[in-house]
Amino acid sequence: MKMPAACVAAAALLLAVCAPARGAQLQSLTLAWDPSPSSTVSGYALYYGASATNLDYYVDVGTNTSYLATGLQQGQTNYFAVVAYNAQGVESPFSNLITYVVPGLLSVASKAGPRSPAVISFPVTPGHTYKVQASVNLKTWAPIFQFSATNSQMVQFQDAESANLKMRFYRLVWQ
Repeated sequence: MKMPAACVAAAALLLAVCAPARGAQLQSLTLAWDPSPSSTVSGYALYYGASATNLDYYVDVGTNTSYLATGLQQGQTNYFAVVAYNAQGVESPFSNLITYVVPGLLSVASKAGPRSPAVISFPVTPGHTYKVQASVNLKTWAPIFQFSATNSQMVQFQDAESANLKMRFYRLVWQ
């Protein structure tokens, strides 16, 4: 049963990203919030899931005002909300909903042969435009591919120009 907002006020939910280890596929995220000013608060619980309308998972964090979410997969969208609860376990309404897209790593597959193109892949999420830029000297960069995502997926493309080069560097820019 949800408690009226006047009884227990859930605090605003904040987040901080923990940088993944080089080459890591799973990442973590630290979520933190300010304590509720209500004297009736006994603890906090975090709800999360892959859909804003269906927060499937629940973690009782007690009196802690932060939580480390681990095992997050690159390219996946996660939704988080926190509630405060009183001694009877009655919860406040959800805090503001946080949407977090787990950053992904751009990967370049080895060329099959000296004249074959490099194959580049990376995860995307809806609402963002991704641009792959290439360089031969790490000083000047040129756009070589652009993709506007309408759903979460892995994007893969071949850099035909790389077949003519001994070395080429890549970076991913998104907005």
